[in-house]
Amino acid sequence: MVTQNTVISFEQLVRDFDSLFQRRVFRLETLDYYDAPNEHEPYARFLAGRPADWAWREPWKRIVREHREAGRKMERVHIVSEPLSDYARFELLRVYPANVEAGEEVRILSRPIAEKLSLDLALSGDFWLFDHTLAARLIYDDSGAVSRVELEHDPGELHHLMQARGWAMFYSTPLAQYVAERHITEGKQAA
Repeated sequence: MVTQNTVISFEQLVRDFDSLFQRRVFRLETLDYYDAPNEHEPYARFLAGRPADWAWREPWKRIVREHREAGRKMERVHIVSEPLSDYARFELLRVYPANVEAGEEVRILSRPIAEKLSLDLALSGDFWLFDHTLAARLIYDDSGAVSRVELEHDPGELHHLMQARGWAMFYSTPLAQYVAERHITEGKQAA
């Protein structure tokens, strides 16, 4: 059993991920750039205007499909700055579509809208919320790489994060709708 405010590595979170929830997992993303090693080559392809090689998304798609088939729900909201950065366009066009295809609900929330509504979602920071019993806060360094993961069991803090999840899901837009409404394409966007 993990105790309150335990610090673990990102690798341990990945190893334990499947066993941390029974019904529902939610991810809030608040950064405009993440330095994920598995994205380096696909992101370089995107920036170079080369076609996507979707094989790199298969491991995550397999995880999502397995959880969906077991009756578990996976949700994600990414708060994005506008105009979108190249990296945000990469995620919306070459990362998240595979998640959705596999059964994850992916939604996007404009940072200006979140700020206008006075939602303190960004203050919650990036986290995974497992059912209603555990949260994993992801702490990033200045480059956007995960430096550590803090596990949270405190009922008051979990309640706060469940509220953040509710607000994020309510005010966000499904991925495909967000992309279509804003005419997001792989070409450079006008500022």
